[in-house]
Amino acid sequence: MKAIQYLDAQKIEVRDIPMPQVKEGWGLIKVSHAGICGTDLNIYMGTHPRAKAPLVIGHEFSGVLENDVCGLKKGTRVTAYPLISCGNCTPCKEGNKHVCNTLGLYGIDADGGMAEYVTIPGDQIIPVPDDMSDALAALLEPIAVCVHTLRERKFVPGNNALVFGCGTIGLCLALTLRLFGARDIVLVETDEARIKIAEDMGFEVVNTMKTDIMEVVKEKTNGDGFDHVYDCAGVQPVADILLDTVKVKGQIVIVASYKKPPQLPLFKGMAKELSIEFVRVYRQSDFVVAAQIASKEPLFEKVITHVLPCDKAQEGFDLLFTKGTGAIKVMYKF
Repeated sequence: MKAIQYLDAQKIEVRDIPMPQVKEGWGLIKVSHAGICGTDLNIYMGTHPRAKAPLVIGHEFSGVLENDVCGLKKGTRVTAYPLISCGNCTPCKEGNKHVCNTLGLYGIDADGGMAEYVTIPGDQIIPVPDDMSDALAALLEPIAVCVHTLRERKFVPGNNALVFGCGTIGLCLALTLRLFGARDIVLVETDEARIKIAEDMGFEVVNTMKTDIMEVVKEKTNGDGFDHVYDCAGVQPVADILLDTVKVKGQIVIVASYKKPPQLPLFKGMAKELSIEFVRVYRQSDFVVAAQIASKEPLFEKVITHVLPCDKAQEGFDLLFTKGTGAIKVMYKF
């Protein structure tokens, strides 16, 4: 079968590799679409500490089930909950296997979904709605991150929110906030192509290269700051102003994974008695909610900017590493 393999730093290839062996209780998925995640970019650059070559990358994918498993019939359209949890550590036993002490993911710690076929434990295979496109089904993983962010950190409907970053997670989070009942949502971004997509979705976007974000915060919140502030950018310039944009007793949620340890002016957090919270991946139930809301909101499809044949593996990564391409979510079709 064809597969996109990570072979070394900045080296991926489409290779012909053996079909995976299907274990008892596992499902074989014929892959339709697979998306490139920020983690895949780290793997490509050779900076991910756990990914070892040769590796079939990709943990965002959709496809069709090729065998009966766990009550699902062959031919069912599916996606997968791609976490690898031990089941024995304290977090797992306490019902928090998404933050397992030895958490892994398919596509990082084991072969993933950028291939014609992938095997996944049967109880981690999730059916998708019949009216959902194959591409959107492959986007359910990042949407589940956003659902988890709001559910895990107890977003309050009717509150306002500020979102830093209009990448895949930032845009999906903004759409999810709107569906979850946010009163007022403002996004922050400097990339003009991403700003245009966000504005086409009906969001107000602040370009900090042109506008003082603090003036917008004052205007929008009567000088108080936002109830909820979500960092989906993960860069130092955002860390510098995060604590200025949230209200007294407000909430900051770090959704992005910082590549370098940031500096934070923590006294500002103390002065406001605000909370800084973190999220990691998702629970399996978040995938179910993600499928429900994605099937009702066609704007999620706009996050998918490029769908390429799998033979153009290098082109997909180049799009995301090159400024000005307008690429947000790049997928491969198998």
